[in-house]
Amino acid sequence: MKEYDLIVVGTGSGMNYIGPMLDSNPEMKIAVIDKDEPGGICLTRGCIPSKILLYPAELVTEIHKAQHFGIDVQINDIDFGKIMERMRTKISSDIRSIKENLQANQHIDYYKNTAEFIGPYTLKVGEKVLKGKMIFLCTGSRPSIPPVKGLKDADYLTSDDVLYLSELPKNLAIIGGGYIAAEYGHFFSAMGSKITIIGRNPYFLPQAEPEISVLAKRMMSERMEIITDHEVLEVRQISEGKQIFLKHRATSEEKQILASDILVATGRESNSDILKPEKGGIEVDNRGWIKVDEHLESSQKNVWVIGDATGKYLFKHVANHESTIVYYNAVLGRKASVDFHAVPSAVFSEPEIASVGMSEKESISQYKEDNVLIGFYRFQDTGKGLAMDLEDEFVKIILEKGTDKILGAHIIGPHASILIHEIIPLMYTSGQSALPIMYSMDIHPSLSEVIKRALYSRMPVNEYHMILKVLSLE
Repeated sequence: MKEYDLIVVGTGSGMNYIGPMLDSNPEMKIAVIDKDEPGGICLTRGCIPSKILLYPAELVTEIHKAQHFGIDVQINDIDFGKIMERMRTKISSDIRSIKENLQANQHIDYYKNTAEFIGPYTLKVGEKVLKGKMIFLCTGSRPSIPPVKGLKDADYLTSDDVLYLSELPKNLAIIGGGYIAAEYGHFFSAMGSKITIIGRNPYFLPQAEPEISVLAKRMMSERMEIITDHEVLEVRQISEGKQIFLKHRATSEEKQILASDILVATGRESNSDILKPEKGGIEVDNRGWIKVDEHLESSQKNVWVIGDATGKYLFKHVANHESTIVYYNAVLGRKASVDFHAVPSAVFSEPEIASVGMSEKESISQYKEDNVLIGFYRFQDTGKGLAMDLEDEFVKIILEKGTDKILGAHIIGPHASILIHEIIPLMYTSGQSALPIMYSMDIHPSLSEVIKRALYSRMPVNEYHMILKVLSLE
């Protein structure tokens, strides 16, 4: 058995503060364990590779839009293999750098193997047994595969597998209607694939505000087929491809789809079945996610959890925030609590979508409808929106009546992931007041004006929904 001051399982955000820890205590012995390539899910098979792919898709979309403005341009060829290889080359370079640094650090023992608990603070790694005074669990998550009849025999893809493609799928069916489906639907559609998205929820992108879901489906359906409220019953491999049998969840009406390839994008699940945390005295919930308190400590003292392993918010920026909280608490001895009141997210589709804070439903539940106002404004009603010939894209900001406290914000439109950052910092101030935006000057004309105008256009909830009805968004 080999003993360590710290064992880190996973090489994502749990590695963020290893440098400062070693600077303050150069004699510290650390073990780092990862069964996969180092860098964490975000770098190796998540947000970074997918965004490298989505930028060419953004360029293709912009080029197609140019014809609308009297610009005669056409795309002669899309080298799918080159686009994929560029992504893999960039990712491989970063992975190689991280691996070399881990192997060269004399204070770190790096184990590229699977870890599992065999007792409290004790892990089996390959044939070795390691014991740690303190443990950081950053074990990530993996694609969740639904129990669809015949699916495993039909040779499906996941968001991990698509990164290794060298040939463009001719006709891709995506099972799942969330952000992964939206982003990869956008990418493969831009590359030239025929796309069919199949979601079981009544709404496309069900985590978004309903009116954003409606508009996203309307706009993206111009480039792909989006089927909602359908259950996938069975998949059969036939000579022509993959035959997918669907049933409408409300009417039970059945239909069939034929595709050359299937991408399963039905969410993520815990890796705790590999880790076996219960053998280390660490509690998990009924889905296998590791339970933590507000300080991110597990049920076993001095075992801390960062990132997807908790199952709460599966975003890299959340994991980075959590790594700071764990550093404060585990290393510096503070009692900092994790703060999830304003978690931002974005969907890098076309149109782009971003949100932060509460939904309208959550706001009404907590503050009551009479105390909630909705700020709403369309991009097309700004000078820059007019220049860009935008249509129904909009900003929705939810506020507390009487205080102008920002409770949440939701954007669908160009550069939504950038515009949302006008709002995020204010939600981390003591009063979360919208006044700094309302009283500051925006460059005119600019897209940012849509944020201020939404705030000045705030209205009661019922009035807002009357507007949505007129715009056919509910």
